[in-house]
Amino acid sequence: MPFIDRIGIDVGRKLSVEDAIIWAGENDVRAIDVQCDIAPNALERFDDDRCASIGRLCETRNVRLALHTLSAVNVAEVSPFLREAADQYLTAYIMLARRLVAKWVIVHGGYHFTADRELRKEAAIARLSRMAIVAERHGVQLLLENLNGEPERAEVHYMPDTLADTREFLERINASSVRWSFTINHAHYDPVGIRGFVEGMDMALCGEVRVADNNGLYELHMHPGTGNVDFIEMFRLIEGAGYRGPYTCGWGTLEEMLDGRRYLADKAREAGVTGA
Repeated sequence: MPFIDRIGIDVGRKLSVEDAIIWAGENDVRAIDVQCDIAPNALERFDDDRCASIGRLCETRNVRLALHTLSAVNVAEVSPFLREAADQYLTAYIMLARRLVAKWVIVHGGYHFTADRELRKEAAIARLSRMAIVAERHGVQLLLENLNGEPERAEVHYMPDTLADTREFLERINASSVRWSFTINHAHYDPVGIRGFVEGMDMALCGEVRVADNNGLYELHMHPGTGNVDFIEMFRLIEGAGYRGPYTCGWGTLEEMLDGRRYLADKAREAGVTGA
């Protein structure tokens, strides 16, 4: 497989799922992520006929489809009624992934409000452990994303954001149906950096690498080449650790991601990646 075919694009909710598949096929993009929360991809609007039609489109256009849950939904929810709603939200994504034969569903660990960190972390791990059982039952792969760190004095913090928390989440969930989605631009401005995550994690657990540039200071999803991520070094680290899976572009417009996809393929070639 040419290396560029390993680089997909996160369409999000920029297009309907159907239009996203057609767009990807026309631009020789072999894999896309889509979000299915609201229009044009409101989750409750996917009936059997639409799911079957999307499956046929993926086959004829040679496009692999993945789903991406919304990080604004707090997987660490502890309040009455909302606890059940968080379970239902994730279950609905898993069931939709099964019907669409999606390659995976990206999930998150939620967020805490500083004083309730341990309470919410326990709730998030427990919830994701329950969802791991549901996903395994239906043959769906979940990928847990390492999220962005916030300033120390911020009230709200995503989970997991650090290397230690990412390891803890995956070790305690301990399910084959839950693997890791490695967002390198989040890791880049963590004190341990991309190298720290690659060396500190079991890369065999990595199911996807999500890519954008960053300024090394705070949360930004920048076009590759406009920040200070060393993409040649990034590819050497990740591929050198034995990773041979997909990469996903996550910044800007669709056109900008197409352009950046070519930039990434060039950097991978400079790094000596096979097939680049």
